[in-house]
Amino acid sequence: MTHDDLIVPPNCDLRLADRDPAATFGFAGKADAAVKLRQDIEKLVELQEVFAASSAHALLLVFQGMDSSGKDGAIKHVMSGINPQGVDVHGFKAPNVEEERHDFLWRCVRVLPERGRIGIFNRSYYEEVVVVRVHEELLALEGAVPKKHIWTERFEDINAFERHLVRNGTLVVKFFLHISRDEQRRRLLKRLDDANKNWKFSFSDLRERRYWDRYQAAYEQMLGATSTPRAPWYVLPADHKWFVRTAVADIIVAKLSALDLHYPHLEGEAAAQLAQFRQQLEAE
Repeated sequence: MTHDDLIVPPNCDLRLADRDPAATFGFAGKADAAVKLRQDIEKLVELQEVFAASSAHALLLVFQGMDSSGKDGAIKHVMSGINPQGVDVHGFKAPNVEEERHDFLWRCVRVLPERGRIGIFNRSYYEEVVVVRVHEELLALEGAVPKKHIWTERFEDINAFERHLVRNGTLVVKFFLHISRDEQRRRLLKRLDDANKNWKFSFSDLRERRYWDRYQAAYEQMLGATSTPRAPWYVLPADHKWFVRTAVADIIVAKLSALDLHYPHLEGEAAAQLAQFRQQLEAE
């Protein structure tokens, strides 16, 4: 698997129908991918430690996708070995009254990760150019006036925002989980068939499924307009949950490894103090 196969080229006319949601990119099956996933999780544990110690960068992971595409599971499995003290996970559903009174980026901006930390957005400001685009009546709740170029303007705002983040040390990695309509149907039925998973079923999932084609069109335009060299989109085939988890871990490890991180090296007075502390401890 090469990451180039998953990246959305900048300013492209993307067609999700051209990307197979059941692709596995050379993995024979779940057992084959499990080896790679385990190795990458072990690497991620090591990388997070030096990432936190260096405090030179922040990492923002953005997950988008249709309902039941596997966002929760990917986050849970890939981050299974990570020190939870260094990670913040935020889910963004329908905005509350306070959030509606601010600009569409505000509620995400206020919880961005600081340097040395990993921030995970399970849905994000991209809901404002997908869900709100499918249901334009929501613009009125935000005090926004529908106009001809509103979506183009929001794309421009998002690109400028992410450019600002990257310039100031935040690594932005964005995953779109591309699930087929048939696979979503199977997963929703599974939630109904399993009493232990009934709680996960929401009527809103069924309601939004009616707008499948509108969502696909909105995602296509969003992905094509907001995938940039600084913050590209990765379209991950999501019909196999195990592949999504393997791909996410592989990409994160590659991104962090490319930073060439190092533990802080103490010199001068700080190093001298450590020598004194050693002497005191050894003298006890």
